Amino acid sequence: MNTYDIRGGAARAAYRLHCGLRAAGIESQMLVQSKSSDDPYVEGPRNRFETLLGVVRPQFDILPTYFYSKRGNGIYYPGLLPGNYVKRVRRMKPDIVHLHWVAGGFLNPSALTDFGAPVVWTLHDMWAFTGGCHYDNGCGRYVGTCGKCPALGSSRETDLSRLVWQQKRRKWAEVSLTVVTPSRWLAECARKSALFSDKRIEVIPNGLDIMRFRAFDKQRARELLGLPTGKRLILFGTLNVTTDKRKGFHALQEALRSFRMAQEHRDDCEVVIVGASRPISPPDFGLPVHYMGILNDDVTLALLASAVDVVVVPSLQENLSNTVMEALACGTPCVAFNIGGMPDLIEHRGNGYLARSFESLDLAHGMQWVLENKERWCALSKRAREKVEAEFDLRDVSERYRALYLNVLDRAGQGGHRPMLKVVS
Repeated sequence: MNTYDIRGGAARAAYRLHCGLRAAGIESQMLVQSKSSDDPYVEGPRNRFETLLGVVRPQFDILPTYFYSKRGNGIYYPGLLPGNYVKRVRRMKPDIVHLHWVAGGFLNPSALTDFGAPVVWTLHDMWAFTGGCHYDNGCGRYVGTCGKCPALGSSRETDLSRLVWQQKRRKWAEVSLTVVTPSRWLAECARKSALFSDKRIEVIPNGLDIMRFRAFDKQRARELLGLPTGKRLILFGTLNVTTDKRKGFHALQEALRSFRMAQEHRDDCEVVIVGASRPISPPDFGLPVHYMGILNDDVTLALLASAVDVVVVPSLQENLSNTVMEALACGTPCVAFNIGGMPDLIEHRGNGYLARSFESLDLAHGMQWVLENKERWCALSKRAREKVEAEFDLRDVSERYRALYLNVLDRAGQGGHRPMLKVVS
């Protein structure tokens, strides 16, 4: 279960796993609030009314946050709307219910106790153990009972975040729940949290179809995408490129300006941004910029990752970046801050560069270090591909989930021979 099937990073990760499970012989059905694909094994709205609900429920879910005039611009879903998917899940008669990103008015915490099957929950951010924020931006209040929430701009202990936290505490205590995190960092956050400190927590990374995500000829990829063939290209990929502070736009802007100054008289570097169209008043990076808009299909994403020379992800908090994993699979080195799940993907000076946390100058140095030596770049590229083949192959990840499902069923006393394992994911 995921709010969307292919829209957004968590959705792509969940959908890829769904496809990997089916390829591995598991009867996976994906249930979503808003469907964009034509996959017959993805169940979405059944009529126009449900389609409309899928559009408006996220807006209704955030209504309580408007009582907080000083709230930030990060996403914050209380998850207080009553759910309407329990009956559909029960009719499917699954062996396992596998949750992913279920915010946006999709799933109320109360539903977890009513599915009639063990629940596995893969976390794609921190929402499951916070009072409503998806990343805490370092506040750390989820270790206690939330309240006085910086994301809401609240100074009261008994605010909306405390109310949401208390509801989750009641419901999580009633459900047999196995938690999976794609990164070691998020696993440690979950273990420290008051809500999940007593839950079983496993680390299984997101997976990638490594036959689809592979290196394409760089010059041909650039020609197909309309990018310059004689330049060194730096890719920055994110949704909400200029508005989501967590994504590190300002750090990137500072890093690129420092990088440009270090280039002296060279003018062969340009920036590519995916996930946003050119704004009316584009920001100044000190370098020419190509805006690619939002890309959803894997083939185009693989072409883009192959076309560029380095991918920079300046996020200030991040779980396990799809952008980085896709780039590495295509043999493109990556530069990021040494935060969150980045060390799970990037080997410092092995397949990219991990800059000191939040230091834009070191991020600029990392870009320079990756690009300045062709022989070094080739070695980084080779190791990037090897890393993904060894640790993030979707086939291996799917088998790890199969083993987890069977183990969960055994612990629940529902093991035994199963001709087909049925999962609602």
